[in-house]
Amino acid sequence: MATPEVKIDYSRVMSVLGSRRKFAQGDVACAYGAILGGCDFFAGYPITPATEVAEAMAALMPRLGFPVLQMEDEIASLAAVIGAAWAGSRAMTATSGPGFSLMQEGIGYA
Repeated sequence: MATPEVKIDYSRVMSVLGSRRKFAQGDVACAYGAILGGCDFFAGYPITPATEVAEAMAALMPRLGFPVLQMEDEIASLAAVIGAAWAGSRAMTATSGPGFSLMQEGIGYA
């Protein structure tokens, strides 16, 4: 099945992200790249080192009208992302090494 084309209003996104030249942590740059790439759903569980990604997404995505969910654990985060992707969203999560291990069953399900 082909991925549907995502139409991104870059002028609106850039009005939220601000200047093109920034000095940012890698986690914040990850959030910027995801939004510029069309991410319109984020679900995550705050765990180092992914907390900064979730914080950046929580600060930026609602300003664009996109949902950000803090889930109860890594398993629920991935389940929400899978559901959003099945519904047509470009969804993402962020986690740690042990968190990724917890997500393996959901990854197999997807």
